Order: sequence, then structure tokens, then C-alpha cells
Amino acid sequence: MIKKTMLIGGNWVEAQDKDTLDVYNPATGEVFAQVPKAHQPDVTKAIHAANQAFQGWAAQSPFHRGGYLRKASRLVSERKEEIAKLMTQEQGKPFKEALGEVEKGADILRYYAEEGERVYGRIVPNEEADMESRVTYQPVGVSAAISPWNYPIELLAWKIGGALAAGCTIVAKLPSETPLSPLAFAQCLYDAGLPAGTINAITGSGSEIGPILFDSKIVKKVAFTGSTETGRQVLAGCVDNFKKVSLELGGSLPMVVCKDCNVEEAVKGAVRRSFRNMGQICIAINRIYVDASIYEQFLQMFTEQTQALTIGNGLQEDCNLGPMCTKGGLKTAQKHIADALQKGAKTTCGGKEPQGEKYKKGYYFEPTIIRDANHEMLIMKEETFGPVVGVMPFKDDQQAIQLANDSVYGLAAIVYTENLSRANTISKNIDAGNVAINNVDAGVLFAPYGGWKDSGFGHEHGPEGLYEYLLIKHIRIRYL
Repeated sequence: MIKKTMLIGGNWVEAQDKDTLDVYNPATGEVFAQVPKAHQPDVTKAIHAANQAFQGWAAQSPFHRGGYLRKASRLVSERKEEIAKLMTQEQGKPFKEALGEVEKGADILRYYAEEGERVYGRIVPNEEADMESRVTYQPVGVSAAISPWNYPIELLAWKIGGALAAGCTIVAKLPSETPLSPLAFAQCLYDAGLPAGTINAITGSGSEIGPILFDSKIVKKVAFTGSTETGRQVLAGCVDNFKKVSLELGGSLPMVVCKDCNVEEAVKGAVRRSFRNMGQICIAINRIYVDASIYEQFLQMFTEQTQALTIGNGLQEDCNLGPMCTKGGLKTAQKHIADALQKGAKTTCGGKEPQGEKYKKGYYFEPTIIRDANHEMLIMKEETFGPVVGVMPFKDDQQAIQLANDSVYGLAAIVYTENLSRANTISKNIDAGNVAINNVDAGVLFAPYGGWKDSGFGHEHGPEGLYEYLLIKHIRIRYL
């Protein structure tokens, strides 16, 4: 049994009342670790520790702060295999996928170490000859980060990197399902020598810890990644104290496959983005719209390549997919499949739990393609967050755009076409914060990443992810 402590005020501690939280291995369904279950006194202590550290951290130069982040980045790289092993055990993704995520976490810290040195401000001339305006940026203050279990290090690193580089201190509420790899990530920051209280990493129930963070007058900024439903609760909880909030919420990503595309590349992209991490990605493909003239060709190739994916325990074998992270995710996938079949759709592959002794205890499910879907089906309206994708034909570009926009979500979209004008028209008219053309990676570290509509607001990635933790100040000077 693995037992971990949480980081508060520069010390690794248990919960004050010794309460603990069990961590399950989704490949076996068994408890294999315990972490502290924080309550009001623990969270309050973390907030005050961050507040006590804030003035000293904010006063350091961005070059000095960047030095800590660079050292932490190197430590993450050195420990990537042990951290990735923990992630696979608690989240289920294959080891090679977990390893890639840990490496990305190191990249994020290094990127923000450098980006923090490029917060320049500007001088604005005034009408009067002896006057000028200075525009400067200052850290917003103590920040709270609430990150999810599907990418337990990457999505946490976005928040920690931006906050620390900006000069903020942070209280990070780690995901209950996957707290071990984030704690190991926080250990790297601790071992890099960050001043006590600069980063605090707490574990426990989100429904209990969240309101404490929202109600605190000390916490000035909240960054949340999760469902739209929970995002509304986060926003409502921050209203009374006028906290700065950034929300990266749910998505129902549309993929538009035009008749002039490279079909092989489109299929390859569809397989990767529909089923990677068992579809447990905010920008996983939920719905695919294919030009009617290539609909059957696309479906055949898509099905064949999906059936070639291998499923297993990512620590014990080389596989494409691991188990889903939670039992709840399994139930949602099954619900969406049953609803589609009842309303006239068909599956071309998948639709059930895989057979075999090694699959009996874990949360495994076959990647599933639903053909002849329509917008009366849950699969085309709700975020499945599982290895299920709906496919339907379209007749022209206008209809494709209309179908893509027929959603409350607007996080990202994918378009495959070899026609530059078509790519330009569709991408401009799709209501989403991120659009990928002829690739399926709509988010990249160096450019802003954020949603429209019910997918939230604010940004992570890029310099925009850093500026979320800064306040603008105008200083108007008259020279005597």
C-alpha cells in the first residue's frame, strides 16, 4: 500500500484529523494507495501559508523565479519514469502515454520560466509634452488551481507554471482519483527549493475543498478545469468576492471531413483523437461529419483501424489503450450507445466490454463507432468522455458548419480538407476557441487555449496563460 502526504507551508503533512482517501487502480479495480483527506483546517492552513509567502515571491525578479522553475523542470525530467508509473497505476493510460505527459509537464515549467521574463509592459505618450502613461503588470495574489484526473500533471502544470512565473503563490487542489503523480510533480517543485508556502498541494473532496477556496477573501484567482456543470458552481462560488476566474470546461468536439481531404490522414487523425486516453479528453472527438460522397469509404477505413487498437494494462504490456479511469465513465459510455441504438443508429465496432480473464476486474471498454447518428442522440449532444464517437454524413459545407455549431459547447473543432479557401471559410465560421486543420492537436503550448460558449472562458497555454495571473496597472506621470 502506497501512502503519501500533502504539501502545506513547506511541510509534507497528513490531514489534521488523520482522515484518508483511497486511490484505486482502474486496471484491477483495487485500492493500492492512500492520501490525506483535507478538511477545513488543512485548507485554511494552506491558504494562509500561500498568503504569507506571496509578498516575498512577488518581489523576486522574474529571472529569479524562472530559475526555480527551470530546476523543477529538470527534476521532473529526471524522475519522469517513476512519476509516469504512478500515473498509469492511478489513471489507467498506457505507460508510454503517461511518460509523454510527464515530459510535457517538464516542458510547461520551462516554457513559463522563460515567458515570465517577457512581461514587458509599455509606455504610452500623452497629449501633454511633460506627461506619460506607464502600463505595468502585477501578480493578482494567492491563486487556487483545481485540476482534473484525465491529465493529472499536464493540466496542473498549465496552472502552476503560469501562476508561479507571474509571481503568484498557489494552492493546488489535486484530483481525488489521481493524486499520486501530481504529488510527485509537486515534490519536484519542492526539491527545487521554492520558498515555503509558494506552492501548496492538497488532496481531498472537491465538493468540500472548493467552497473553502471560493469563500476565502485571501484567494484572488481560481483556475478550474472540469465539467461545465461544476464550472457553473465554481463561478457562482467566486461571485461574492469578485475573484478572477478562468474556466476550461466541457466540450463536444466536431470533426468535419470534406470530400477533397486526404482520407487516409483524416482516418488516422480520427482514430487518435477519438480514442486516445479512452476518449477521456476535453478535446476528444465526440462527433464526426463526413461528406456523403466519401461516407462509406471513411467508415470502412475508420472501423478497420479502430479494430486494430489493442487494450490492456499499460504497466504490464505494450498497448494502445488502457482501462477507463472510473466506473462512472463506463456507465456514461454505455448509456450513450444504448440511446443511439434505440434511435436507429448502428455500431460498426465495439459497444461492449472486452472479453477475457485480464479484463474482468478493470474498467475496460472497447472503442466504439456509431454510424448514421443524428442530433436527436445523446452521443451528438452531450460530452461522453469515453471511447465512443458518432458519425453522420453531410451534403455541403453550409450544413457541415451548421451541424458543427449545433451544440452548447465551443472548445475545439477539427477540419480535414485540401482546399485552402474551404479551410478558411469553415474555420472562421465554426464557433470554437480552437480549430485544427488537417491535424487533431487543437491545443499547443505556445498558443492560447480556451473555450467559447459553455466551454468556459479565460485561457491557458501561451503568454495568455501567464497573463491570467496578472493585473494591469496604469501609472500616469507628470515630469516637473
